[in-house]
Amino acid sequence: MSAVMVYITAANFEDAEKIARGLVEERLAACTNLVPKIISTYWWDDKLNEDQESLILAKTTNDKVDALIERVKEMHSYEVPAVSVIEIKGGNPDFLNWIESVVSK
Repeated sequence: MSAVMVYITAANFEDAEKIARGLVEERLAACTNLVPKIISTYWWDDKLNEDQESLILAKTTNDKVDALIERVKEMHSYEVPAVSVIEIKGGNPDFLNWIESVVSK
């Protein structure tokens, strides 16, 4: 198994907190970090938008990614949630092993 980080945006801090906690409680992520305020600029329905959102960074393994994405889609308020998987190429081996040990239980 290899560790990955999943980048998820949410409409607000309350939604982000609910998603982040749910992912950890269900052991789909070993850890989540919340950034309460980000500014996102994007196109939606042929309109340029700029909104304040919250960011979730979730640490998990490749084996859990599909289930994590499906769970985010179930909990999320957006029609098309932004969920991107970022490969972790290196890091503290103890931390990476910890991620695996938590989500594999």
